[in-house]
Amino acid sequence: MKICSLLPSGTEILFELGLGDSIVGVTDLCDYPEVVKNKRIVSRSKIDVGILTSEEVESEMHRILDSGEPLFELDQDLITQINPDVILTQDLCYFCEIDATVVTKSVSGMSMVPDVLTLNPRTVAEVLETIMDVGRCCDASTAAESLLSQLRRRVAFVEDRLLSVSNRPRAFSIEGVNPLVVGGHWIPDLLSIAGAASGPYTAGCDAARIDFEEIVEYKPEKLFIDLCSSDLERQFRELPWLINQTGWDNLPAVRTGEVYLIDHVYFSRPGPRIIKGLEILAELMHPEYFSGMIPPGAVAKLRSDHFITGWDGPIREMFQSY
Repeated sequence: MKICSLLPSGTEILFELGLGDSIVGVTDLCDYPEVVKNKRIVSRSKIDVGILTSEEVESEMHRILDSGEPLFELDQDLITQINPDVILTQDLCYFCEIDATVVTKSVSGMSMVPDVLTLNPRTVAEVLETIMDVGRCCDASTAAESLLSQLRRRVAFVEDRLLSVSNRPRAFSIEGVNPLVVGGHWIPDLLSIAGAASGPYTAGCDAARIDFEEIVEYKPEKLFIDLCSSDLERQFRELPWLINQTGWDNLPAVRTGEVYLIDHVYFSRPGPRIIKGLEILAELMHPEYFSGMIPPGAVAKLRSDHFITGWDGPIREMFQSY
């Protein structure tokens, strides 16, 4: 079987199911596991978030869309040459990856039209179900069932440890700055399962652009910054805009050092690593119940002494590796 994956989460699912050798095409955003970088690229983003600021990304996105062009370039000739049996795509976020409508239209004229599987999970349960969907579509149902069993056991472990916990902090997750975006879809679900108090956003809701005043009014005790398509290095570059917002210094999470930068890959890619994202959140919110669940280099924590010492150094040095 030959498979093209047009989204990073689909690629990660395929590798976890042992189907790495069946992958014949990926996107330029597919970077995990490392071996995927040897695969042929059939779809490229027209915006390089690695070198642009969030403000520049926003401007470039509007410029491209206003011109009537798509945000991604699909190499239809290469896909025709590869002639895949299955193509994985999505229809959840037009900015994250090429959408299903474009893909379906592009392959409709092929002599052998591939099966197009569209992945659109909105909750943690639906993320797990998409793994089963991929397994069924790609003749790997047994492997999918085994993987799902492992992942569900990890979710259950977190749920069971927090079953009788009454202290649930107010938590807020930011997935975009300038403009400010609150995490939606499965993010509120992850926060809830990981032991946060019920917040203003519910599982499955859309991500939303908000004003900083909404965060100020919510008074989060834990603030998670996991900017979409951003590793820690890029997030450090984006922090000045956030820190300069009126009311930042008075947030309870800021005053107690409970602000965390987290690598986006554990939250923005709805695949197996979402469960690692859950474990990260559980340990950060309830370190008295969880430990050893955070991968090295995945999290940076605001120094709790930055207020006491009257911090005037570089923003990066306000944080320390967790």
